[in-house]
Amino acid sequence: MLELLAPAGSREAVTAAVQNGADAVYLGFGDYNARRNAKNFTREQLLETVEYCHVRGAKVYLTLNTLLSDGELSGAAEDVRFASDAGVDAVLVQDLGVAGMVRRAAPDLPLHASTQMSVMNLDGVRQCADLGCVRAVLARELPADQIAHICAHSPIEIEVFVHGAQCMCYSGQCFFSSVVGTRSGNRGLCAQPCRLRYGWGDRADRALLSLKDMSLAGHLRELEEMGVACAKIEGRMKRPEYVAVVTGIYARALREGREPTGDELEQLRQAFSRQGFTDGYFADRTGRHMFGTRQEEQEPKALFDAARADYGRERSRVPLTADLTMRGDAPLILRVTDGERTVVAQGEPPQLARNRATTAEEAEGRLAKTGGTPYSFTQIHVDADDGLMVPASQLNALRRDALEQLTALRGAPPVRRRGAFAPSAHAGPVFSAPELTVSLRRGEQLTEALLTRRPAVVYLPLEEAEGCAPRFAGAAALGVELSVTLPRVLWDREIPQVERTLRRLKEMGVTSALVTNLSGIALARRAGLKARGDFGLEVYNSETSQALEELGLASVTLSFEQRLSRIRDQRKPLPAEALVYGRLPLMITENCIYRARDGKCRRGCEGEQAIIDRKQARFPVLRAYGCRNEIFNSLPLWLADRDDWRRAGLWAGRLQFTVETPEACVSILDAYRAGGGPAPERYTRGLYYRDVE
Repeated sequence: MLELLAPAGSREAVTAAVQNGADAVYLGFGDYNARRNAKNFTREQLLETVEYCHVRGAKVYLTLNTLLSDGELSGAAEDVRFASDAGVDAVLVQDLGVAGMVRRAAPDLPLHASTQMSVMNLDGVRQCADLGCVRAVLARELPADQIAHICAHSPIEIEVFVHGAQCMCYSGQCFFSSVVGTRSGNRGLCAQPCRLRYGWGDRADRALLSLKDMSLAGHLRELEEMGVACAKIEGRMKRPEYVAVVTGIYARALREGREPTGDELEQLRQAFSRQGFTDGYFADRTGRHMFGTRQEEQEPKALFDAARADYGRERSRVPLTADLTMRGDAPLILRVTDGERTVVAQGEPPQLARNRATTAEEAEGRLAKTGGTPYSFTQIHVDADDGLMVPASQLNALRRDALEQLTALRGAPPVRRRGAFAPSAHAGPVFSAPELTVSLRRGEQLTEALLTRRPAVVYLPLEEAEGCAPRFAGAAALGVELSVTLPRVLWDREIPQVERTLRRLKEMGVTSALVTNLSGIALARRAGLKARGDFGLEVYNSETSQALEELGLASVTLSFEQRLSRIRDQRKPLPAEALVYGRLPLMITENCIYRARDGKCRRGCEGEQAIIDRKQARFPVLRAYGCRNEIFNSLPLWLADRDDWRRAGLWAGRLQFTVETPEACVSILDAYRAGGGPAPERYTRGLYYRDVE
């Protein structure tokens, strides 16, 4: 049966989840998880919670799924060692550096790849397995056929979200909150700008980026048949009553081999929804029907009151069997087993019956009274000599003794190895004067004038690169490396066509690929191309660079959510580049907002379009591979007049061109070569001089 994983943003939510049938809970501990505003657990609370859950047969997963700096890794390692000692069953990670740290600090603690790792195809899952993960949480955007394909070939367990909020952007690839407001979703403090109003013209009057909550109620048996290991409910910021209602509905449906009823669906809606629910991604049917906002409604007092009263009572979750031996000349012996552990309780010898003997049925009935405990006996066997009497108080004491022993065993943490975490020593090459690389969006931006400026690398989008082939020979003659930018989102159904294109491009003279997620590494390798790492790999610390070097990358792009001072001080095991010009990416979306606006696909979406916010800032929306959308910042990053990024030990600074004309690309490249030049009328310094929360 599917494991049901429920959110636990507080100790009370743990009780609500477990008493309503959750097989596991996930929670935050310390400052390093993707819901830092939740009521994360103290050390004492974590110990109590793990014991509480394990006694009741539920697992506990720790969320450590944020990007951490070099200076934070040692503190996180202490938390990881404590959690492992406490008996946490697994830890969810996003950051490759964090994953490596966990393997060293707590080598026996299982690793799960968080949805923040942007795992969306089989190559990505296999890469997670190679990194030591035993489970991968898939992107919420995947349709049923892609999930089924991954499950059929995956070497590790697959976890899928089945209920709760869903972001407009692929998880782990959203920079909207940090770039606009310095609160990073990748650091656990997303301000949810997607829930605000935006517009296409001059008025921000629509919920263009706010999706309804997902619900896969109705698809549970389908998921089970696919081979999905775990069904996950979103909601660590939600109140315990919500957790109780939603967990209970899904748990009963799974236990009874059915889908939620109409009444249960209405309870889900009452508990929380944004104008209903959607299964659009799973059904491979996107569009305006998937969008919705939270409406002002009265709290479902009766529903929540009933839920609160219900999870306050202990349910019998753990089935036991028992054997009671009653001999006239020997102590009472009660053996109790939960299937894995056996305990033995011993009592005074039974007395000879003066009036009436204790029957096997009476002894069985007294032992079966487990109310108020997590246990229930499914079978009790009594082996008794005739003519013996045992007081009820003695049988009750015998039962209590056995259950207390069993509770102690079930709640005891496992014995695990404790490792040591020390930062990797490899520092990599040192560069005193960075090169310039350019990333293009359109083939027309690759001009002879741009090539004669001799950027170190020109990155060409996959779908535009073949059209640029006539200029490839000129680039090679000038010593300019041509690299193809792989799609930031790629499903298994799209990979064969991409592989064919990559083989053709290699024959034309392209020598490397800019990979945007873990799956791109294998894709580049199969095509015979050198792999360079893009910003989507989220290189926020030296350990992540080290991990990517071990995976064979030739260079990495450092996260633009860091201050320049941190980039300067970071070890660079691989040649590192940073974005130093361009409109920073904010979102990549599966749900086309053009189609949501018009109700149909617009073939004109390749042109420049923009949405506006309530402050009249205009954010370009460009077509991405596979008819997806990318949303970019309203202002370009401008650092041509700054020297500090040139002294940060970088191999290269990248100029990322999106909506610029071919002429503008050349003039901006000249300005960076000259160390100045005319700046845009309005621009941003990005996050390089601001602290990101």
